[in-house]
Amino acid sequence: MSETPLVTEVLHGKVAVWTLQRPQQLNALNGALISELGQMVEAVQQRKEVRCVVLTGSGDKAFVAGADIKEFSNFNDQEGRALAETGQRTLFDAIALSRTPFVAAIGGFALGGGLELALACHIRLASDNARMGLPEVTLGLIPGYGGTQRLARIIGTGRAMDLILSARMVKAEEALSMGLVSRVVEREALMTVALDMAHRLTENSPNAQASAIQAVQASGAADGFQIEIDAFGRCFNHPDFKEGVAAFLGKRKPEF
Repeated sequence: MSETPLVTEVLHGKVAVWTLQRPQQLNALNGALISELGQMVEAVQQRKEVRCVVLTGSGDKAFVAGADIKEFSNFNDQEGRALAETGQRTLFDAIALSRTPFVAAIGGFALGGGLELALACHIRLASDNARMGLPEVTLGLIPGYGGTQRLARIIGTGRAMDLILSARMVKAEEALSMGLVSRVVEREALMTVALDMAHRLTENSPNAQASAIQAVQASGAADGFQIEIDAFGRCFNHPDFKEGVAAFLGKRKPEF
């Protein structure tokens, strides 16, 4: 990792808040930030004390305003392919398939790779000043960090085509209406609401949540239903199932 952290962590009980720290660049994603954040995602899989991660950006203007275009302005096709493949494998897929739930707290701009980062998270909340979009076609590119796939799954193919081909930005309320985010709150309340949601997630079975993430991510796949069946069955062998049933029958809160 770099000497000056590009991502800071603050623990709130079982919730880790990760803040991207490139405010002068509106938290634009560069290679160093993707690498550092990817290492943190990998490490958190083994950190049993962290049951949920809230991901947000520093400053008042942006969650992440896109990728750092200067880094790839002179790339050829092979370098572009490697850029997308490395980024997806290192960070975006790692978050999407994380056993630990990720909540994106989107304040201000979430554009290009920034919106793709939010799309990789399992839950998205937005402030009322948020602006979201995938403007890659204005650069002669397409979204390369999973945006074409995840956006279509989340909001439907027609709406995804609209946003990607037009490159237009949407305001928070439109993003809410199309299912791009789960909730819109005032800017000052964004982190409070995100932390409240994250704390509620930590009350549930981490094994069941990990299994649910795996099954939901397989939705639309040819074997999606079979993955759900297999994941459902495995839950019965986990101690969380025994505790959950015992708590229900004993009329108490489970302790996972």
